[in-house]
Amino acid sequence: MFKEMGRTSQAVLVILCVLRTVKAFEMEIIPAERIVAQIGDTLVLTCNTTGCASPSFSWRTQMDSPLGGKVSNHRTYSTLTMNPVSIVNSHSYLCTVICDERGKKEKSVKVELYSFPSDPVIEISPSLVAGKPATVTCKIPDVYPSDHLEVLLKKDEHVLHEKYFLEDDSTNTETKIVTYTFHPMAEDAGKEITCVARLPIADMDFEPKERTSSQKLNANFGPQNTVITASPGNSPMEGESLSLTCVTQSNPPAQIVWSKYLAEESIQHLIKNHVLSIPHVHFNDSGQYICEVINLVTNKTEKATVDIIIQGAPVITKLSIEPSTTVQEGENVSIQCSAESNPPPKIILRRKSDNADTGRYSARSILLPSVVFQNGGDYECVAENKYGNSKSEITLNVKYGPKNTMITIFPTAALKEGETVTMKCTSSGNPAPVISWKKKKATGESEKISENATITLWNLKSQDLGLYECEAYNQFGKEEKAVKLYVQARLEEPDQMIPLIIAFSSVAAVAVPAVAILIYVSRQAKINGSYSLVKALRLKV
Repeated sequence: MFKEMGRTSQAVLVILCVLRTVKAFEMEIIPAERIVAQIGDTLVLTCNTTGCASPSFSWRTQMDSPLGGKVSNHRTYSTLTMNPVSIVNSHSYLCTVICDERGKKEKSVKVELYSFPSDPVIEISPSLVAGKPATVTCKIPDVYPSDHLEVLLKKDEHVLHEKYFLEDDSTNTETKIVTYTFHPMAEDAGKEITCVARLPIADMDFEPKERTSSQKLNANFGPQNTVITASPGNSPMEGESLSLTCVTQSNPPAQIVWSKYLAEESIQHLIKNHVLSIPHVHFNDSGQYICEVINLVTNKTEKATVDIIIQGAPVITKLSIEPSTTVQEGENVSIQCSAESNPPPKIILRRKSDNADTGRYSARSILLPSVVFQNGGDYECVAENKYGNSKSEITLNVKYGPKNTMITIFPTAALKEGETVTMKCTSSGNPAPVISWKKKKATGESEKISENATITLWNLKSQDLGLYECEAYNQFGKEEKAVKLYVQARLEEPDQMIPLIIAFSSVAAVAVPAVAILIYVSRQAKINGSYSLVKALRLKV
């Protein structure tokens, strides 16, 4: 009995196990019920079944439109792949499963689409110029549905423009464009223009629903507010360093050119740099300096100027003699002195050798009409102001022919035959005259006997008697002097016959007849016993 009961229990157990392994015929779609997909992405719908050994799958839309995807059937499931998702996939999809012995089941899922794939693209018109209209454009690519699109344009946190597309009826993706015109200012440089695009769709869960893009403004402006600063100041001392700095407001940075006003409204161009440096200033650096700034983008130019005055002790810039430092007697001569300083100098020009009370003084020049040799010498120019003084010298060299030619005879007492006599010829001139001696021969011709200024006749003899001529010569002329040696008649003293040699001097020719002289000499000799003609003629000639 117990054995039979055991067998029965085993049978029951077997039946129960079989019943537990049989599943009910079910189906599901993954993802379920409602799907939000972005156009351009890939979407896979899976229709899965259980409880059916050989199910049959089919897909369709509620409106029997094209599926817009690829179906792949497997043993227990089927997939509908949409790659990429497009606007034609905006439907409710129905999956039908037929199981022969168990019947048919259907389920649907709704596919809702949107497109918001990328950040906005900002375009700002190039070469923005402050104060002039500029255009900013924001492009939102491939938006769907665009009737929900909201766009804001902001400058930093300030809203410039808003745009809503509520009435847009686009049925596919579109790139939406928002354009705005504004007037950038110089202070806008570096600020950000931001485009904020929003796609707020109720009951659609996707991210992001807001996209932004920003671009910095590069507003070109200027130049403006250009100023020059001078260091150490506008009136440096001569010899100091000077730096002129030109500062301006400009975007892009302006090109800077320095120049200086010269006489007759001409301009001297200096350097292209914002700093003009002069290591050691001189008086001729005084003047008006111009900083010219040029913005090549805005095509604008602005100038600033500064007046620089160099101060200091005088500097003599010119000390000259016209027509030359070496002139010929009789020419017209001008001596000029110039000096520069700030404050202006007092200038005195004079000849150094002149007495302070009687010399020629002039503020800047001395005129010497028909110059004479006495005007030659060193001339001094003195320039002074409260900071000090400066001196300079120049020499006037006056060329002239021989003057003041003189003959000196030694000894001056009466000379006797056999003694020695020395005759010296002197003359002034520039250049120094060349002096030579000649003696008149009996034939009347002159014979050069020496090229020295001094001649000495030793052991005087009768043949040494005659006319001696001294000639002083240079390139500007010549001058002559003459001296004549005579013999006195024989003395009337007994036992004594002492002939005397008499010297007579004249300028170029004998002025007193020789006969009269001899008579006079003879009378004096009888009275005194001897006589010096040189001494006598010094009194009369």
